[in-house]
Amino acid sequence: MKRLSRGAIGTGAGTLAYTVPVGYKTEVVDINVSNTTAGGLTCALHLVASGGSASTSNMLFPDMTIAANTFTQWKGVQVIDAGDFIQVIGSGSGLTMNITGDEIRG
Repeated sequence: MKRLSRGAIGTGAGTLAYTVPVGYKTEVVDINVSNTTAGGLTCALHLVASGGSASTSNMLFPDMTIAANTFTQWKGVQVIDAGDFIQVIGSGSGLTMNITGDEIRG
């Protein structure tokens, strides 16, 4: 298990959080999104195929509201292939993420 991404979540086009390296698959197993502000913010998270773009067809988290000074956590297993990426889009500054998983050669 390793940290795939950690940091602030951007608005607009969002933040490219992680790209699967060539020759690997990645199992995403845990995603935490924290809201460090005094008001609710929304966050969308996409698992995007190589060459694609963030859209409703690849959304793992919809535009979900994260209440002030709280966090949301997702646990499960989503497998993404070489060149696929995670795109995270916030509604305002003050959202941070931590994403963990396993990279598997193959």
